[in-house]
Amino acid sequence: MKKLFALLCVLGVVLPYYNIYKFIEANNWEWSTALFFEQINLNYGMKILNADLTVAATTFLIFILYEVKVKYISMKQFLKYVVSLFIVGFSLALPLYLYDNYNRE
Repeated sequence: MKKLFALLCVLGVVLPYYNIYKFIEANNWEWSTALFFEQINLNYGMKILNADLTVAATTFLIFILYEVKVKYISMKQFLKYVVSLFIVGFSLALPLYLYDNYNRE
């Protein structure tokens, strides 16, 4: 399982950043935050995905806040997951958490 979680961590970085690259490429190598948010809220299908991802990422953030409060994870681990959540996204933060905390029983 740990190998699968490691692979998912890699995919969680590569796939979002590939699409950011393609977005910038399609816009003449210029970043436009306004255009980015306009396009991700273009239709109801995208809004569904945005709402789903927002709830999932928020739930994960609340969960790791609880984990650090009850001392299941260290502050260093907490910061690692928060940074991965906000710099890359939920696509890295969750597999990274699962990789770090997977125990065979």
